[in-house]
Amino acid sequence: MEKFRIESDLLGELKVPIDAYYGVQTQRAVDNFYITGRKMGEYPEFVKAIGYVKLAAVQTNHALGLIDDKMLKVISEACQDIIDGKFHDQFPVDMIQGGAGTSVNMNANEVLANRALEIMGFEKGDYQHCYPNDHLNLSQSTNDVYPTTVKLAIIMMNHILVEHLQQLNESFRAKGKEFHDVIKMGRTQLQDAVPMTLGQEFEAYAANLDEEIILLNNISNLFLEINMGGTAIGTGLNAPEGYPKLCAEKLATLTGEDFVSAANLVEATPDTGSFLIYSSVLKRTAVKLSKICNDLRLLSSGPRAGLNEINLPPMQPGSSIMPGKVNPVIPEVVNQVCFKVIGNDLTVTLAAQAGQLQLNVMEPVLSESIIESMIFLQRAMDTLRTKCIDGITANREVCKNMVMNSIGIVTALNPYIGYKTSTKIAQEAMETGKSVYDLVLEHNILSKEKLDEILDPKNMLSSHAFVK
Repeated sequence: MEKFRIESDLLGELKVPIDAYYGVQTQRAVDNFYITGRKMGEYPEFVKAIGYVKLAAVQTNHALGLIDDKMLKVISEACQDIIDGKFHDQFPVDMIQGGAGTSVNMNANEVLANRALEIMGFEKGDYQHCYPNDHLNLSQSTNDVYPTTVKLAIIMMNHILVEHLQQLNESFRAKGKEFHDVIKMGRTQLQDAVPMTLGQEFEAYAANLDEEIILLNNISNLFLEINMGGTAIGTGLNAPEGYPKLCAEKLATLTGEDFVSAANLVEATPDTGSFLIYSSVLKRTAVKLSKICNDLRLLSSGPRAGLNEINLPPMQPGSSIMPGKVNPVIPEVVNQVCFKVIGNDLTVTLAAQAGQLQLNVMEPVLSESIIESMIFLQRAMDTLRTKCIDGITANREVCKNMVMNSIGIVTALNPYIGYKTSTKIAQEAMETGKSVYDLVLEHNILSKEKLDEILDPKNMLSSHAFVK
């Protein structure tokens, strides 16, 4: 049978598993909040981030004379364990919880206190030697620790997200080079427009997502302003003079990120503006990815009754009733992930506006939504890259024939035969089913030599001098 130790708080006594590094307040959170089923410990960057924040805090307390050398040593070692990836299973708190993140903060305080006790040779729960609130939470409040932790976690995760987005872009650019000579018909409003190459189409996808890399990096810099030392509402009650600036400097040194203390801690404590704008960039990225996946499904539609310009790698049988059917399942799943990210952005928006007075108690759902979006996007981009983009092939003849049979190439003739004549040719082509090429020759509008020169792909794919 599982053994327990008894711990107490203001609500009374409670059983805690005897080997657990967490304590009574964490246990209450586990009992109270089973919402997402996803525990804090399942998000490594989040746990590491609070390890860094607590390490910066204890270093600041020591520098200001509030913690002695011995306590600095054992708490620092405990924090480093968390940063190094140890004891993450001791963070069982659900990501969505009441209390504005107090359960997350106390989970960390209890784990670090008990680990420090273990280092000193004491039993877990023997808090007279190292107490979660008096030592680990010294000069702090959940209301500065939690948002600072989330900001650091997002910064760390943003580096990873951008790296995976860059890898996806490299795949798009590789296809752009591979398909540089595949002429095809461009379309607007799903109607024939003017010729282009398949390579230009894929290169455009990469260029489109390049903008998101720049935005994600730029907007993540907003998280570098933190409110450590503001304690409960930003007034700094129970934190010594000089704590905010020094703690920000310590955290910057530990993480290599340029953290600074907010100019107005009362303003910064309830402010969620940085989360709001970052979530909107995630949404924008998702919208762009979804549009690209829509394109991939259209371009690969068929194979006999669709566009059939490209082939997506076949990943699984597509139907329980239609033999031979293969569906574009990878773009489909990425579309759905994008819908989830878009929905999460609405959750972030609602949580941000729900702040009241000196605190926003909805930060847990706001944080969980952003972190979920980042993880889902990363996985979706990897799936799209490895299981779809890298394996796409072009149906070159299909693409070429569509161009040659398209009425859209009449646009290239405008500078030579005029808009009115071009319109007549286009109308006749639609009515008779004849090609624009054949009709121009049939009506002796241009010589075959000049027509061939005008319709040479190199004269239709970019700005150029007119054929004389």
